[in-house]
Amino acid sequence: MKLEDYLQPEFVIGDLAAESKGEALAELVAPLKKRWPDFDDAKARQVLLDRESLGTTGIGDAVAIPHGKMESLQQIVIVVGRSLKGVNFDALDLKPCRIFFLVLAPEHVAGLHLRILAHISRLLSDESFRRAFLGAEDEAALWRVLTAAA
Repeated sequence: MKLEDYLQPEFVIGDLAAESKGEALAELVAPLKKRWPDFDDAKARQVLLDRESLGTTGIGDAVAIPHGKMESLQQIVIVVGRSLKGVNFDALDLKPCRIFFLVLAPEHVAGLHLRILAHISRLLSDESFRRAFLGAEDEAALWRVLTAAA
């Protein structure tokens, strides 16, 4: 499985400006609206907030993996973001999140959606990957880190 099958360079955000969970989700969804003008970004944010209400996707170690399913999607999409200052995302370890992997999937691909989430979780459990991700100097360097690791 390769991240770049579901991730595009324009879906990599090098420095999120967000200071809250809601702002982070809006900023992570924004590249999808830019790429596909008919994309319902308000619905996407609501799907993600609904998922967050079940339990935080801030898993600790500065990582959050917000995810959800939308009927209107035709394919799984991943948006990756980095916050240099950190965002309060109600993480399990109560620390700010700096690494974000947003995953949105169509309703009908549950198995693949879960495999992608597992792949991302394994990748993010690697401390050297997290260090390289956080230390990348710009979005192009982040893209190289992401594609080299997949």
